[in-house]
Amino acid sequence: MQKKTSRFSRGTATLVAIALLAFALTLLIEWQRPALVTRLDEGLRDTFLRWSASEQAENRLVVIDINEAALEQIGPWPWPRRQVADLTELLLGPYGARMVGLDIVFADAGDPQGDARMASLAAHAPLTLAQIFDYTPRNPPILQGTLAGGLSALNMQSASQQGSGEQNGLSAYGYIANHAGLAKNARCIGNIGYKPDADGVLRRTPAQTRFEGLNYLNFASALHACVDPLALAPSGNAQGQWRIPYRLALSAYAVISAADILSERAPRTLIAGRYVLVGSSSLSLGDRVSTPLAPLSAGIMVHAASLSGLLDLSEGRARPAWSGRTWILVWSFLSIALAIVCIAKLPAWGSLLVLLGMVPVWLGQAFAGVARQAEWSVTAPLWAYFFLLMVAVPYEWWRTQRKSRRLLTTFSHYVAQPVLDEIVRLDLQHSLKPMLRDVTVLIADMEGYTRATSSLGLEDAATLTKDFLACLTRPVLEGLGTLDKYTGDGLVAFWGAPLPCDDQADRAVSAALDMLAEVDALNARRAQENFPPVRVRIGIESGPALVGDLGTSFRSTYTAVGDCINFASRLEAAAQNLPTQLVIGIKANSQLLRHKTHSLGEITLRGTQHATEVFTTQRGQI
Repeated sequence: MQKKTSRFSRGTATLVAIALLAFALTLLIEWQRPALVTRLDEGLRDTFLRWSASEQAENRLVVIDINEAALEQIGPWPWPRRQVADLTELLLGPYGARMVGLDIVFADAGDPQGDARMASLAAHAPLTLAQIFDYTPRNPPILQGTLAGGLSALNMQSASQQGSGEQNGLSAYGYIANHAGLAKNARCIGNIGYKPDADGVLRRTPAQTRFEGLNYLNFASALHACVDPLALAPSGNAQGQWRIPYRLALSAYAVISAADILSERAPRTLIAGRYVLVGSSSLSLGDRVSTPLAPLSAGIMVHAASLSGLLDLSEGRARPAWSGRTWILVWSFLSIALAIVCIAKLPAWGSLLVLLGMVPVWLGQAFAGVARQAEWSVTAPLWAYFFLLMVAVPYEWWRTQRKSRRLLTTFSHYVAQPVLDEIVRLDLQHSLKPMLRDVTVLIADMEGYTRATSSLGLEDAATLTKDFLACLTRPVLEGLGTLDKYTGDGLVAFWGAPLPCDDQADRAVSAALDMLAEVDALNARRAQENFPPVRVRIGIESGPALVGDLGTSFRSTYTAVGDCINFASRLEAAAQNLPTQLVIGIKANSQLLRHKTHSLGEITLRGTQHATEVFTTQRGQI
C-alpha cells in the first residue's frame, strides 16, 4: 500500500538519520576528546587498572628504597657521594644485580673520591643515571648541570625496533642534569621528568624528549637499552607521550630498604640477576606522585611499572601498543546499526534493554584494548548509546503511539467503544491487517427510499436519512458489531472481526430486532408529524470473509469481502417479496442459540440458480 509504505519510509529515514548522528557523535568524541570525555575515559581506565592489576610477584626487578628507616640509620639526605657509591658497588658486586638505575640526579659535585667512583661506575658498569627535563615554559628556563645521552632523530629511529617510523618527542624547555664530572663519560642516562594529566595523575611518561635537536630516552627505556641495545623502545602518541602499563599491583614488586643493602642484611637471592631501581619513598624527599593505582605513590614505582612493561614487550608477554581506532569505528557503526534495527522492531522497554546490554559488552571490548595500551576513547560509543536512548527510543515510541492513535481513530468509526477498549487491552497492533475470518454480516436498507423522499423537501429528506441511519447504527454499536459502511439509505455491518465473537449470529439477529423496534419508534414520531411510515429490510448471513484494511493509497477503509456479504445483500433484497422484514440465511440460522426462527421455505435468490432455504423470527414477521 503506497501510503503506508511512504509513512514507513519516512520513519525509517528518520531513524537512519538519528543513527548517523549517533555515529557522528562517536567520531567527534574520538577525534576531539573534550575535557569532560577525557576525564570520564581516564577515570574508567583507572578503575579497570586497579581492578585488573595482578599481584603476581615481579621477579625480574627489585626496588631499593631510601625510606624513612634508611634515613634514620644512615643519616639525612643528601648522603655523602661515597655512601651512594658504596650502595651502587654492593648492588653490582656482591649482590650481582644485572643493572642498577639510580632515580637520583647529582646536579652538584660531591666529595671527590665518591664522585670519581660514581663516574667510573657510570662509564664502565651497568649503571643508568637520571636527569630531569622540564616541560613548562619558564623565563628564564631552568638549565642546570650537563645533559648527556642525546641522540639524533636518525639514530633514535634506528634504535627503535618497532618499525613505527620517526618517533615524536615531547619538547622540553629546560633540564636539571648531573654535574659535568659525572655526566661526561656516563654510558646510560635516562629522563625521569614527567608531565602529568590535567587532573594531576601520572598516566604517561615521555617516550622520548626532544631538546635542542636531540632526542632523549626516558629512564626505563634507557635502563633497558643499556642491557639490551636491540630492545624494543616504546612508541609515544602524537604528543610524544607513552602510556605507562600499570599491569601489576604495587604489592607485586619486591622493595628492600637501602639500609639493608648497606648493612648487607638483605637476601642476595632477591637481587642477583635482576634489574635494580634505586629511589625514595620518604615523604621528606618529596618524590611522590598520583597514579591510577594509588592517589599517592613513590615516583620510583612509576619507573618500576614502566620497566616491567618494557620487559613484557621484549619477552613477548605483551603485544605492542595498539591504536585500535579502526576497531572502535567498526564497533560503533555495527552496534549503532543493530540498536536502530532493535529500536524499530522492539517496544521501548526492549530497546532500553538492548542499549543497556551493549554497555557491558562494549566495556569488555574497551578494557581488552586498555590492556593493550589502546588510546581510544572508552566512553565514545557510550555517548552514542545515550544519544540513541534519549532521541531514537522516544522517537520510535512517539511513532508507535501515533500509529496506535491512528489505528484507534480508524476503528472508532467502525466499532463500539467496548470493542475499541478490548483492542487496546489486547494490544492488537495488527488489527487492520487483512485476514480471513468467519463473520456474520447484516445488511439493512430502507425500502422505497426514492419514493419516500421524492415528496419531501431537501431538509426533511436529510432529516429522514439521518434519523433512519441512526435507527440502524445504534443497535450495531450497542451489540458490539463493526460498522462496515453506509450505503446511502442503509448500512453493512458484521460481527466476528476485528475481535472473535462466538455468538456472532445471535448478536446480529439481536441487533436486527432492535433495528425493527427503532424504526417502529421512528414511524410513531413521523406519524405525529403526518409523515408516512418507512419500512426497513434486513438480510443476515454467516461465512468466511477477507477482513481488514482493503483500501488503496488514495483512501483507506476497513471492510469485509466475501460470498457471505453478497448473500446477505440478496437476502435483504428478497425481503421485498416476502412477508417479513428480516431474512436469515441458512448458515447464520445454523449458528443461532438464543433466537427461535422458522423457515420461510426455499427461494431462488437473485443471481443464483439453486433454491435456498431462508428463515426469520416471529418479531420479523409482518
